[in-house]
Amino acid sequence: MRIPLAAAAVAALVLAGCGTTSDRTSGSPSDGASKSCKGADGKYTIGMSQANVAEPYRQRMDDDIRAAAKEVPQFDVKFADAAQDNAKQVADVDNYITQQIDLLIISPNEAKPLTAVVKKAFDKGIPVIVLDRKVEGDAYTGFIGGDNVQIGSEAGKYVAEKLLPNGGSIVELKGLAGATPQAERHQGFVDAIKANPKIKIIADASGDWLREKGQAQMDALLKANPKIDVVYAHNDPMAEGAYLAAKSVGREKEMKFIGIDALPIPSGGIKAVEQGRLSATFTYPTNGKEAIAAAKKILVDCGTIERSEILPTRLIDKDNAAKIYAEENPAG
Repeated sequence: MRIPLAAAAVAALVLAGCGTTSDRTSGSPSDGASKSCKGADGKYTIGMSQANVAEPYRQRMDDDIRAAAKEVPQFDVKFADAAQDNAKQVADVDNYITQQIDLLIISPNEAKPLTAVVKKAFDKGIPVIVLDRKVEGDAYTGFIGGDNVQIGSEAGKYVAEKLLPNGGSIVELKGLAGATPQAERHQGFVDAIKANPKIKIIADASGDWLREKGQAQMDALLKANPKIDVVYAHNDPMAEGAYLAAKSVGREKEMKFIGIDALPIPSGGIKAVEQGRLSATFTYPTNGKEAIAAAKKILVDCGTIERSEILPTRLIDKDNAAKIYAEENPAG
């Protein structure tokens, strides 16, 4: 049943993306065509504002942006790391506005605190591509990311159908409060496990997306909960941290661990599944290649982009982890 589950996840997310195709940015103040586009002969400075680079996922996102931008000779991409500090990220974007960049790419630390400065850039005629995490309102050119409610839902279905068909207890390690994927991954998961009333979330804690904090939080959860069947972490680093905490007290075999991200790197979630530390993870595209493609369409091609581009997920478990790792990372 694993293959149909993965296929269902892909189909659902593709449909989610298709539902936005008529909502284009043409005519918006930052559609890019009138102010920023100089065609193929132009030179363009892009500002990338990253929420933090402590997460391997975000390092990979920046790396994917760099790699894609190398293929567009007109682009010069600058990077700023907010280090999970909303005030610093606001200042980073303000600095880009002062520098009069041609386009802003941003993965917001939290939605609400970054909304005003993103709107400020957008209102000044700077095209804005929002990656992964959303801002409030609609003052941006396009959003590129996964459907986090759907990803949470697929994780919940996997737990309900595969890991705990007869019921059991779950602890949830959440991402940073205020970041939209945190709320969405939680909601999707909770809604999905309702199908099995014998499953209960007995405790939760915020690991802020970080392995070390996830491990520390799991230490406390283990002391407070003598029986845990599954750990649902909102990303793979926190899932790995939880595994290490359980292993340190000899309890790692009592429970299953699942995460989200599935980075195709030696320290990523796919290898963790292949090596048996995680039971499953779900792919969460970094969106880097897609962001540069959108920027090229706006700045070089003088075109418009979709208002929302939703990228698909898929289930990674022991049956397909080695195969998918080889496909995604041929160099090993």
